[in-house]
Amino acid sequence: MKPDVLIVGAGHNGLTCAFYLAKAGLKVRMLERRAIVGGAAVTEEFHPGFRNSVASYTVSLLQPKVIADMGLHERGLRILDRPYSNFLPQPDGTYLLMGGSLEKTQAEFAKFSQADARALPAYYAMLDRVADVLRDLALKIPPNAGGGGAALLAGLQQGGRLARMPIDRQRDLLDLFTKSARTFLDGWFESEAVKAAFGFDAVVGNYASPDTPGSAYVLLHHVFGEVNGDKGAWGHAVGGMGAITQAMRQACEEQGVEILTGAAVARLLVERGQAVGARLEDGSEHRAAIVAANVGPRLLYDRLIDPADLDADFARRMKSFKVGSGTFRMNVALSALPRFTAKPEPGDHLKSGIILAPTLDYMDRAFTDARATGMSKAPIVEMLIPSTVDDSLAPPGQHVASLFCQQFAPVLPDGRSWDAEREAAADLIIATVEQWAPGFTQSVLGRQILSPLDLERTFGLMGGDIMHGAMSLDQLWAARPVLGHAAYRGPIAGLYMCGAGTHPGGGVTGAPGHNAAKAILQDRSFLGRMFKR
Repeated sequence: MKPDVLIVGAGHNGLTCAFYLAKAGLKVRMLERRAIVGGAAVTEEFHPGFRNSVASYTVSLLQPKVIADMGLHERGLRILDRPYSNFLPQPDGTYLLMGGSLEKTQAEFAKFSQADARALPAYYAMLDRVADVLRDLALKIPPNAGGGGAALLAGLQQGGRLARMPIDRQRDLLDLFTKSARTFLDGWFESEAVKAAFGFDAVVGNYASPDTPGSAYVLLHHVFGEVNGDKGAWGHAVGGMGAITQAMRQACEEQGVEILTGAAVARLLVERGQAVGARLEDGSEHRAAIVAANVGPRLLYDRLIDPADLDADFARRMKSFKVGSGTFRMNVALSALPRFTAKPEPGDHLKSGIILAPTLDYMDRAFTDARATGMSKAPIVEMLIPSTVDDSLAPPGQHVASLFCQQFAPVLPDGRSWDAEREAAADLIIATVEQWAPGFTQSVLGRQILSPLDLERTFGLMGGDIMHGAMSLDQLWAARPVLGHAAYRGPIAGLYMCGAGTHPGGGVTGAPGHNAAKAILQDRSFLGRMFKR
């Protein structure tokens, strides 16, 4: 039976979009290249007996509305809070442990600066107020430049929230969108350790220095989520990130969504300026009146659409769409927990995000190295050990660790290939952890390596970009992916975009999928009016 909608890619946003469309009564078919749904949010065995979240590795930004509407908790999803948010060892043997409570974090800050401890409540309050603006906009369709009266009205409605903010909050918002992370944090704190603790969020998935103008926004993007009602918190999905997307798959199938795996799309079909379906690599065709792409804009417009079907100016602009997050991802099987010099005994600090990047200068050097040679001499490493809270991931007494690493050039200079360099980069990352936790190297039983090129090949993340495109001011909100096509509607009739290359951007949020479904239903008039509540 011919479906009403084809969705290319069964990542979490595609699943979210499919659910809402099917719930509204549309027949939906999903085409997924891999043998498993979930995109980058999957759990797989990477070493005998060891399972982990392969790419995406922690949860916070997933929209509470999406969780509730799809009944994810009722389908078995459990998200555990971290007892602490981050642990940052320092070169002198001290450490900074963040989270647990405001008072505990202030006590930690006081070890480095009494002034920073006093400044923390006001800083958190400021971030929360500004993050509320993002939370309010996350599930709204951005105004589309050139979209006529409807777009003008949407712009007035969404912009009105900003205009009504007190002037001090407007200044904070402007600072976050335009300043570098260092300049922004210098205005609040004096301790280098404290600034590093916050500045790390500015370079996560961002191929940039903390001195890069606009990098402060990425810091903000990472705090507008929540876990179990706790704003700004991060947590662990029991069973790994695949537990989220498997629950989503169940919700979709219960609504009648047809999901085809091993269905790699080679080309979208466009006839007389209208998207009408997709041709798979095996030559088979699937047709529908609506096509929604849950792939990044660069992949969509560079590889899946015939250039002759695109306006020349649009095609040129999409060639300039910035991708490449400087990310190198590893999963390691461990015979024992790491023992950090700064805090060697097991404890709740091992259940937090372990940040191996003690200062903003360290982060800047990592980026500078990567720009010059392709990879950092001393990379930024975030380690999570999810088996400390979820014993389903590893054999008894053993553990798995996620290593999320920056900065590694999306494309190596001088014609070098990541296929030739990936093992050396992985060795460098393990050696970096060893410097902070002696004995770590000997505890590694197996490792899974995902260079930027591996991330592109495996998950379709062009340039290894975990955000589906840089989160810079020129690629946000009404300009994501490009001004004039920010409302989830592509430049070809019947083509929609529902991935993280649209508003509100990267992370496991479900928001682009939710909003794209809303746009599709709006365009179907009567169903659209029923959907808007």
